[in-house]
Amino acid sequence: MTSAFEIPLEVEQLPTITAQSPSSLIAFPFDESFSVTCEAKGNPAPEFAWTKNGQEFDPLQDPRLMKEENSGTFVIPNNGNLTEYQGTYRCYATNKLGTAISTEIEFIVPHVPKFPKETIEPLKVDEGLPFVLKCNPPKGIPPLQIYWMTINLQHIEQDERVSMGLNGDLYFAHAEEKDSRRDYCCFAAFPRIRTIVQKTISQCVLSHPHTNSALDFQLLSSNAIRERRPSLLTPPGVKSEIALVKGEDLNLECIAEDCNPTPQVEWFKIGDELPEKVTVENHGKLLVVSRAEQEDSGKYMCKAKNELGEAVHYFTVIVEEPPEWLFEPESQLSMVGSDVILKCSASGTPQPTVTWRVNGLPLKSPLPNRRILGDTIALHNAKESDSAVYQCEVSNKHGSMLVNANIMIMSKYVPHPYTPAHLAHRLQRLCSTFHDSTESVQGPRFTVHDNGSLEIYETDKDDAGQYTCYAKNIEGSSAIEAMLYVKDPTRIVVGPEEQQILIGTTSQLSCLAEYDKSFSNDFELLYLVEEGVLHIINVSHRDQGLYRCVARTPLDQDTASAWLTVLAVVLFVDVPDAPESLVLSEHKSRSVKLKWIPGDEHNSSTTEFIIQFEESQWEPGNWKELLRVPGNLHSTLLKLHGHVDYRFRVAGVNAVGRGPYSEPTERYKTEPAAPDRNPETIKIEGYLPHEMDINWEPLLPIEHNGPGLEYKVSYRRQDMEEDWHEHMVKRHSFVVKSTPTFVQYEIKIQAKNHQGWGPEPKIVTGYSGEDFPSAAPDNVAVKVMNGSVVKVSWAPVHKEKLHGHLGGYRINWWRLRSLVDSKKQHGDKHALNVPGDRTHATVPNLTPFSEYSLIVMTFNGRGNGPAKNPVFRVTDVQKHSVSLAWAPPLEPNGILTRYLLEYQLINDTEEVGPLQTVDISNPHTTKWLLRDLEAVSKYKFYLRSCTTVGCGPVVSEESTTTLEASLASIHGGISTQGWFIGLMCAIALLTLIVLVACFVNRNRGGKYSVKEKEDLHPDVESQGMNDDTFCEYSDNDEKPLKGSQHSLSGDMKAGDSGDSLVDYGDEDVQFNEDGSFIGEYAGRKEKRVSAEVKSTAQTPA
Repeated sequence: MTSAFEIPLEVEQLPTITAQSPSSLIAFPFDESFSVTCEAKGNPAPEFAWTKNGQEFDPLQDPRLMKEENSGTFVIPNNGNLTEYQGTYRCYATNKLGTAISTEIEFIVPHVPKFPKETIEPLKVDEGLPFVLKCNPPKGIPPLQIYWMTINLQHIEQDERVSMGLNGDLYFAHAEEKDSRRDYCCFAAFPRIRTIVQKTISQCVLSHPHTNSALDFQLLSSNAIRERRPSLLTPPGVKSEIALVKGEDLNLECIAEDCNPTPQVEWFKIGDELPEKVTVENHGKLLVVSRAEQEDSGKYMCKAKNELGEAVHYFTVIVEEPPEWLFEPESQLSMVGSDVILKCSASGTPQPTVTWRVNGLPLKSPLPNRRILGDTIALHNAKESDSAVYQCEVSNKHGSMLVNANIMIMSKYVPHPYTPAHLAHRLQRLCSTFHDSTESVQGPRFTVHDNGSLEIYETDKDDAGQYTCYAKNIEGSSAIEAMLYVKDPTRIVVGPEEQQILIGTTSQLSCLAEYDKSFSNDFELLYLVEEGVLHIINVSHRDQGLYRCVARTPLDQDTASAWLTVLAVVLFVDVPDAPESLVLSEHKSRSVKLKWIPGDEHNSSTTEFIIQFEESQWEPGNWKELLRVPGNLHSTLLKLHGHVDYRFRVAGVNAVGRGPYSEPTERYKTEPAAPDRNPETIKIEGYLPHEMDINWEPLLPIEHNGPGLEYKVSYRRQDMEEDWHEHMVKRHSFVVKSTPTFVQYEIKIQAKNHQGWGPEPKIVTGYSGEDFPSAAPDNVAVKVMNGSVVKVSWAPVHKEKLHGHLGGYRINWWRLRSLVDSKKQHGDKHALNVPGDRTHATVPNLTPFSEYSLIVMTFNGRGNGPAKNPVFRVTDVQKHSVSLAWAPPLEPNGILTRYLLEYQLINDTEEVGPLQTVDISNPHTTKWLLRDLEAVSKYKFYLRSCTTVGCGPVVSEESTTTLEASLASIHGGISTQGWFIGLMCAIALLTLIVLVACFVNRNRGGKYSVKEKEDLHPDVESQGMNDDTFCEYSDNDEKPLKGSQHSLSGDMKAGDSGDSLVDYGDEDVQFNEDGSFIGEYAGRKEKRVSAEVKSTAQTPA
């Protein structure tokens, strides 16, 4: 009987699986196709069949599958519909002698993992108490990676107090105020399918007097960390069981909540010491045993302990194993009448089950000459009909293994020689026969064994040639020939020698070998060598040990080894001496090669060399570092800038420090060249509404690469298709004039010198200058929360009225009076800035039972907007003129000195017209007529009120001039017509007659009442201002005296704490702190040409 043999394919034989897909085949969405492989050999050639989930499956019946000729392999194209192919496949290779099968191949079509759609309620927690943010990641193709981040993709900082558990949850040992967020996001990453999914964001609002942002949970109190005995946030309970597969990392986790005193976490293994390979991570919360083995099984305990008590948790760890062969069935070639034994046994935890098959079918009823004894099959007195492929499959929950064993029972056994192992002093050639072979090969070096093997001792070149083996039995005879090639042996001629070497020096271990030249392409020397020598630089104690050199060919190999001893002696060490003999070579336009000879190392190997340069034009005498090179290099190529006169010097560095620099080289001047790069760090800012300031970090003088450096500034509006506007400048800033307010531009800066242009620049974006917001928030409302706190809300200002980046909203309030005392007076003003786009805030620390005034305004980078939407309108539009009217500011914050009126053409073109300015010096003027305008053109008007300090926020309006003049102007000459004069005279005569009749009737003694007389002649002084007048004022006792307010600069920033132009303005909201509103919002609408103007009137208590 012969086992573990290789039968030539020319001989009739059972099928053998030669290649197959892995047991798990994952259909990644980015792959074009998926090959389900099954290859086999046999004589006759095998035919292939498949099963899917235990049912017959024919790939040829599906036209979408690609099938290969003479192969069982088929290819599934990735056409987007792969789910129908998901399942477990098995390949069958069959010829007339038997059937071989593959292991099961599971084709997995991964789904896109998704977090469930859910509404996460706000999490409320007391300050000082622990809490947990759940992640619950979806299932998917491992590995799974979990990250906690903000909505801006910033990682949540983790430390001893905040940490992520093994399950992905985020644990907080105790709550602090900074934990209040509204954007905790759990991300689950599946790198194998290149997918990252995000959990629903937690959102909550924190009511806190010192916080202006929306928060993801609410701190209900400011409790300190309480004194109590420890408890564990995870794991729950007092014990748990952990099962893992051998070779995986064992991770045990205990996260304790913070208490006072702070608990300490300790780890123990019950009845044994902790394994040596154990590590404790994550501030003592995580115990890691890398590559767990069976001996790592057992019971572990974590203990969180302080002076008031302790909390413990017990882990029962079970290390399991997938199946592993103890006895693997092997193919056998046996004669008729012999006994055949097949043994199949495997270890594993849990114990694997063994399943036998014959030709792919389960082994059921035993044959008269076949017995199954546990894990062994015995064939007694085997017959040719017992030839078959036996399959043994062992499996447990961690995996399975399958082996095909070909059992060939033959009546005529063909001899087969084995390929010789290698040529040394003895060669053994096996010729498997059942009777003696011929004895033509004789001599003391030749031995023919009983099984037909020929063994040759001390082989030499003369033994090469063709050998023939003859074999015969009762069925007949056969012969086979084999060629013997005799090669030169591989041997190491110069091997490493034992060395004793001082620490910090360099060791050299040699290894030179000879081998047969026919193996030139297959020879390898397993040594970290350069030209056959292993260099060890700066030897340390870690380098001490046995070093082995291996010379190997496909036929044989030779080894040599030596022991390296590192001696630690007390030596004088110092920094390296200065390098010498610096030479410049390989001169090119932008590079040069520098060589040097190192100085004395003083018993400490040089680790690196520092190369410095000095140039004579910009900073003569100032040496700067150019680069560093490793200590084993004594030359390097220097890449240089153009048009620079260089000198170089070198210094060595070792463990002691840097040594002195060498003498400098001769000067080397490079040729001029175009700039290598363009400016970076480009800043776009707008300090004025119609300007855009562009600044950039200039090139260093040495980066000019030549004379005549300039910058080409190119810009264009991003929202329009227009050509680039280009300007050449020598400075590193440029101001774009006459830009629209707050419009996005594209900008690029390109460097140029006399030699040419720099590379194509990158495009950056920025905005032109901001202007003051021109509108105030609408729908301001106040809700009294209690005697000292109110909640203020408002509608956001439209972005077109912001004229810049929204900075936020500012709430100003001041106390008017106590409700006990009716006398009103302004109290101290308070302000609260609400950053961003929030539309509500809480005003704290109010005095109960009081009347307050409150205003809300927006701000940007330029400054504050108005407290109310001011009245500014177009009253009449003609062909070449527009009439404007406005109301004075509600709060001038000083004595008005003038108005600044500006206007410009804004037709829908790429360019706007020049800005025209009208300085209205009379502060009592409230209307103006603009003449000489273009017909049928759209204009924009800007109005500011000014004090001696400056001008306040802008209000704007738009209007389009008409095509024709008004009717009155068209018929301007009608008053000179004769018929018109006659008509007017007739009307005058009739009016005179009526007046005479009334006078006569009165003289007859008619009476009228005093009330009627009063109605006809009202007292002008007591009448007051009519409610329908254009300018709206509240005539109450809060009206400030003229000149009593301080004037402020018009360029006041949003963050200033001083009064703005709207401070102490018309009291938009008044309320009592007994819980009832005193004021309300009222408004009137005034019609104008292009928009609806809203004005707010104050209603006092």
